[in-house]
Parts: sequence; C-alpha cells; structure tokens
Amino acid sequence: MIATCDADGVPNITYLSQIFLLEDDRVALSCQFFNKTKKNVLVNPVATTQIYDPLTFDAYRVVIKYSHEEREGKLFEGMSRRIDAIATHSGMAGVFRLLSADVYDVVSVENVAGFKRPGDLPSVPQQPSAVQYRSEMSGLQHVSQRISRARDLEELYACTVEALEEGLGFENSMILLPDETGSRLYAIAGRGYGESGVGAEVGLGEGLIGTVARERCILRVAGVGAELRYGRAIRTSVQRATGLRGLRPEIPLPGLVDAQSQMALPLVANDRLVGVIAVESKKTAAFQEWHEAFLDIIANQIASAIENMTLREKDEKDEEPAVPLPPRSEPAPPSKCEAPALKLRFFKSDDCVFAADEYLVRNVPGRILWKILRELTARGRTEFTNREFRLDPALGLPAIRDNLESRLVLLRKRLEQKCPQIALVPTARGRFRVDVTAPLELEESA
Repeated sequence: MIATCDADGVPNITYLSQIFLLEDDRVALSCQFFNKTKKNVLVNPVATTQIYDPLTFDAYRVVIKYSHEEREGKLFEGMSRRIDAIATHSGMAGVFRLLSADVYDVVSVENVAGFKRPGDLPSVPQQPSAVQYRSEMSGLQHVSQRISRARDLEELYACTVEALEEGLGFENSMILLPDETGSRLYAIAGRGYGESGVGAEVGLGEGLIGTVARERCILRVAGVGAELRYGRAIRTSVQRATGLRGLRPEIPLPGLVDAQSQMALPLVANDRLVGVIAVESKKTAAFQEWHEAFLDIIANQIASAIENMTLREKDEKDEEPAVPLPPRSEPAPPSKCEAPALKLRFFKSDDCVFAADEYLVRNVPGRILWKILRELTARGRTEFTNREFRLDPALGLPAIRDNLESRLVLLRKRLEQKCPQIALVPTARGRFRVDVTAPLELEESA
C-alpha cells in the first residue's frame, strides 16, 4: 500500500501492484491508475508504503521520496512485462498496464510493531527443503548430464523435466513448443501435472508463458495469487466505473491453478524461438535470482539440443526411400478386436480429432493421426515412415524445421493419456507401427 498527501495535507491511500528493488536505497513503484497519488507526489514528494515479508508476513513501513519517472528503458520494460503477463491472464490487456516506473529514494525502513497477533503466523522463515542443502553446482551438473545423454527428442523432453526435479527440486515444470503458425505454444512435456500437462496450449502474449515467448525474456513472479486478485479487483472497478462489459474473459492457462511462484525462460537457438521452459510452485517466493541464472544456462543447452536433434533427425530421415510400405493384404487387426468400437471424429475446419466425444488432438498432429487411421481402416496398413509425412503436402508441414518428431511425440503422449486403444510404436529410426486394441469407427465433419 502507498499513502500520500496533497498540498493541503489531505491523505490518500491505495494499493500498489509492484515495488521493485533497485538498490539498497532506491525503489521503483508501478504507476498504473495513480492519478491522485501521482498528483500528490509531484507537489509533496514524501510518501509511505507498507510491505510484507512473503514467508513470515511481518509488516514494514517504508518512507520514500519521489525522484523521477521512467517511461522507457530496461527498468520500465522489465516491470511492464510482468504486469502484462498478469493483465492477459485476467482479461485486462490494454487496460491493466504500466504508465510509468516511478523511482523513489528510501528515507527509512521500520518494522510495524504489533501488526500480527501472537500465534498468527510463524515469525521465522520456513525451513529449507533437503534439495536446498545440495550444492547448486551439483544440481546444475546433474541436469546438464541428463540433457547431454538424451538419444532423441522424446527422451530429451522427458529427462529435462525429470532432472529439474531431481537436481534443483522443481516439482512442477513444463516444456512448450511453438506450433506451425507461431501464434500458439503447446506443452510437449510436463512434470507434476498428471495427464493435464501434455497438449495444453497458450497463445503468444498470454500470461507469463506467452509473454516470455513474445518478448524472449526471463520472467519471475512471486505472490501470483495476490497479483491475480489485484488484477481482478481492478477489473471489477473498471467495469463499475465505465460500464464496460465487453472485457475479455479471464484466460485459463496451463499449470497449477493455485500457483504462488512462477518462472519462465525462452528457448532460443540461432535467434529463433524453439520453445519455453516454465517452472512453478505452490510456495510463496520459491524462486530466487540464482535460479534464473541456472535455468538460463540450462535453457541455452536445451534450445541447442532441440535445434541440433531436429536438424540431425530430419537430415538422417531425408535419406530414407520415399516409397511407402506396401499395404497389407489381410484385413486390418481392428476388425478382429472384440472390444467395443471406438468412435473417432475429425473436424476439417480446425483439424481437431475427438475420441469418444472427448477432445484428443488438433492441427498438424490431428492431420497426421487422421491420415494414419484412414490408411489403417481402408488398407489395413500398420507401418509408416516419417519421410512420407514430410512429403505429404496435405499435412501442411513447413519446408524448413518442420518439427515433425516433436509433433509425433505429442501425438504419442496424447494417445497414451486419452486414447490407449491406439498406440504409435517406434520400430526403427524414422519408422513406427500403429497398434489398436478396438475396432475403429471414423467420421469426418466439415
């Protein structure tokens, strides 16, 4: 909170979105809706803020003196990105935005005595977990070794999120890749989300992950719950004051619904965004500055590995003969299955595939799956090569860096989670077999 006075000494108190520590004696405050606050400090520069320790909830009163505002540059951009991430999440993009980063000199800091009642909350910081006692360098070494030993893209994605938990204690993490349009990202691997992780999508510029992808910068946010409550409160105030009912609804984003700490980093190789790695926690202030530095090193290694493996596998598979395998002369195995028939529907308008009326996959993975299933049911064919998918113009794969392997990884994982009656089984480099355990009924809808 911040308290100011006008020239006549009449006080005004309101809530703050951010207080950003610059140096030991300087802070920057986010100026968004502070018409009265800004007007007051321009004539009476002394203000008082009250802040709270995120672990102990001890309160501190900080007296500050207005120095100047910044509307561009590194400080402004860093504070603005964080606010933009919260704004897009709460449907307030363009309304909940940073006008200026106001720099203040710190005059004094004092503990607010009697703020908490005895027994309310612990007065000592939470005890660190066992992972925090490990050497940070050992954790970094462990993650790096796991990444370097990956034999293919599927193993790279899986071992990365596993190693982040084993080496650095990040229980909830995910890797997201851009789709063929470049306007959305989809989760290719996740840790700590059960079946809800793989396949989850987020638009470019939406939430923390989308903002990191668009700006190609690291973002770390603590107190996410409080930030969202603040954004929602502003949203309600705007609606009441202006009567605007057409604000964009809050966007459901991938991840924990009750996350308190979030951090995301872009995966960039050869100046090209190849993905985003995101970690989060239910603990307040779970991530520190050294986590940013460590993850930045890991992100660079992951990005290079994804780029190199994608190009290597594409080059190797391009050497395979383009002739598809001959059709089987015998009836397709699905017709022999005694299990109940599995109904699958393909929607041509957005390339979505539904299995038993439940969404399964869409876009390129959806088109690939439908091609496989039509070949299977029409010709009894079960063997396929990556090469033939690359040469099929109907799939719409980009000519360069098509990320076909990553899309096949996503398709396999979605089938394992949502449709176990169908399995894509790798048989050799660039080759796989489709196995089914139920008769299939295919239907197309415009």
